[in-house]
Amino acid sequence: MIHVIARMEIKKGQMEKMLGILTRLVPVVRAEAGCIRYEVCQDANIGIGTPANPQALTIVEAWESPEHLAAHLAAPHMATFRDEVGPLRESSSVTVLNPKI
Repeated sequence: MIHVIARMEIKKGQMEKMLGILTRLVPVVRAEAGCIRYEVCQDANIGIGTPANPQALTIVEAWESPEHLAAHLAAPHMATFRDEVGPLRESSSVTVLNPKI
């Protein structure tokens, strides 16, 4: 299993549009072979950790294998997603984690 943390900062005024796109995408991704978890999260403002960024979204993912993740990234709906959300994001980053313990 591998984990993915995909973080995006959304341009001001674009959060509702981004959430609408993600609402359509999430069930499609969750139905993909090898998807264990695909969850869109917004920073929690609870006074613990890094201060919350109201313009940030993080997608927390778990996949059965790197091959499943590669297939996900190559899926046509992900190409469409990248095209749709590119203009809505200020920045984005992806971290892939390999559980050890």
